[in-house]
Amino acid sequence: MTEQVSKWPELHLANWRDTADTLHMWTQVVGKIRLALSPKVNHWWQVPLYVSTRGLTTSPLSYGERVFEMEFDFLDHNLAIRENDRATNYVPLYARPVADFYRETMAVLHAMGVDVKIWPKPVEVPDPIPFTEDTAHASYDAGAVARFHRILLSVDAMLKEFRGGFLGKASPVHFFWGSFDLAVTRFSGRRAPERPGADAMTREAYSHECSSAGFWPGGGPVNDTAFYSYTVPEPEGYAQYGVRPGGAFYHAELKEFILMYDDVRRAASPEAALLEFFESTYEAGAALGKWDRAALERPKIKTAS
Repeated sequence: MTEQVSKWPELHLANWRDTADTLHMWTQVVGKIRLALSPKVNHWWQVPLYVSTRGLTTSPLSYGERVFEMEFDFLDHNLAIRENDRATNYVPLYARPVADFYRETMAVLHAMGVDVKIWPKPVEVPDPIPFTEDTAHASYDAGAVARFHRILLSVDAMLKEFRGGFLGKASPVHFFWGSFDLAVTRFSGRRAPERPGADAMTREAYSHECSSAGFWPGGGPVNDTAFYSYTVPEPEGYAQYGVRPGGAFYHAELKEFILMYDDVRRAASPEAALLEFFESTYEAGAALGKWDRAALERPKIKTAS
């Protein structure tokens, strides 16, 4: 009999922080390979990874006449590198330094005839260590990674359901390896004000008004697993808007609404609680920002009583 596993397992950052930090760096290595081999897309949508049934995947990548895919397999704990007409190559996932993972991954690609060059230094993290020198991050708790993947599967499904209620421009549901989070973004259709002093990545990401929601293991001022939602530009009165469910709150430093993962996991219906958070925080930005909601939102179907 197959063991029943929870769709919303317990997972506190403190219990797997070293593994999360190591996995974050590994996803940056693979993410940078995707970035190097992908045509540019608006808002950097050529950058992220995607949740798969087994882990996180690049989706198909082209290199000359060759097509291949790189997938973190969190069930068998390998980085699987699959070519469309050849055998699959594997880079094992275990407690090993980032430097070792980087060298083996690049060596496997080279042996396949894929000589891709990346900037070998992580981004969006404090005190970044070049991949070739990183022996500080070397942890791998397979059980925690498997639980993280189960959560990603559940959140991916809910973000896709939330995305389906929007008729306007919306991003795919994707995993940003820079910030190590799973997110979806809706757009009002209007340009956003210029951001003086912003770097090129930020200018492109927030060139248009948007409302973004997502999930991440936590870090910085939010020191545990959580969901978030924010609107750019933030309209007046946003922080005071009455969002739901009851545990949701506005984080003044991040300028985001936050709902802790444990509040969702323990809810009578985690799915209903999460959709309530996504919908109400989107509403806060769209209503106060005067988005054309009649044109952008799919009419809700009323069921017969």
